Amino acid sequence: MIDVAVIDYGMGNLRSVEKAIAHVAGEATVRVTDDPAVVASARRVVFPGQGAMPDCMAELEARGLHDAVLKAAAEKPFLGICIGLQMLFERSEEGHVAGLGVFPGQVRRFPDERMVGADGARLKVPHMGWNEVWHHGAHPMWAGIPDGDRFYFVHSYYVDPAQGDVVAAHTDYGLRFTSAVARDNIFAVQFHPEKSARAGLQLLTNFIGWNP
Repeated sequence: MIDVAVIDYGMGNLRSVEKAIAHVAGEATVRVTDDPAVVASARRVVFPGQGAMPDCMAELEARGLHDAVLKAAAEKPFLGICIGLQMLFERSEEGHVAGLGVFPGQVRRFPDERMVGADGARLKVPHMGWNEVWHHGAHPMWAGIPDGDRFYFVHSYYVDPAQGDVVAAHTDYGLRFTSAVARDNIFAVQFHPEKSARAGLQLLTNFIGWNP
């Protein structure tokens, strides 16, 4: 049995995620895998990815990982990253594709025509670079991470939860959007902890030790 399974459905460079987790994991074993049996047996699961949501959902189905992801999200410490957050919701405006439906709500595109900062300057889409993440209450995954700490983002779409009590953090970029959600054994973030230096490594450290 491995300690941490990083789910590989062919989308994005998952080796950087694996290396960042291994860096903080101590003696815990970390493996990138597309094997549903390995995902099922792992003690913890990380669900990352990059790319367009329709392609991600199609690859998840093609590799037989759909049910394995749902089962892991129901049973064990589960960390979603970037598209791995968005795919947990019911539907996305990106290709008008259905997601996994773990959380009620939609994935929406940033409205280019009205994306301006506090200084009135036009903001570019995708949202790319460092930005502040503001906590919605205490959570073990925020241990050692100051409220308003900065993480690295790359995305054109954001999640819009139907239930406000799952929102674990927000970020401002032309509008206020949900940048992290949490419920029971699931924690999922829009930013990339593996690209977020000290704050990102602290989040991954917290995940290794998290026992919901």
